[in-house]
Amino acid sequence: MSSSAETQESRGDVFKWAIVVLLTATAVVGNNYFSAESLLYRLIAVLVLAGIAGFVALNTAKGRSFAKLAKEAKTEIRRVVWPTRQETVQTTLIVLAVVIFMSLVLWGVDSLLGWIVSAVIG
Repeated sequence: MSSSAETQESRGDVFKWAIVVLLTATAVVGNNYFSAESLLYRLIAVLVLAGIAGFVALNTAKGRSFAKLAKEAKTEIRRVVWPTRQETVQTTLIVLAVVIFMSLVLWGVDSLLGWIVSAVIG
């Protein structure tokens, strides 16, 4: 890509991001300004403005790279080997047992140290 094309694209992206910021600010201020109106109408207006802002943001270079990242992440999640229900339950029980055991050990050490300090001080 030539530098003039990059400059043109970055200027366009700056303009697009300004539109995104303006749409977001409009949603926030409008929601506050029309606080007496029904929540449903305000929610619809905020969602429409957020949708338009998202569409504009996805048409920037960073937005396209984010969309590509999200698509690749979705593909990668499909490749993950998820544990079975039995493996999940067994792992959870092991973690629970270790937590209970360590809490009892720490409680015992704390009680012992408290008893020793009481004997020395008192």
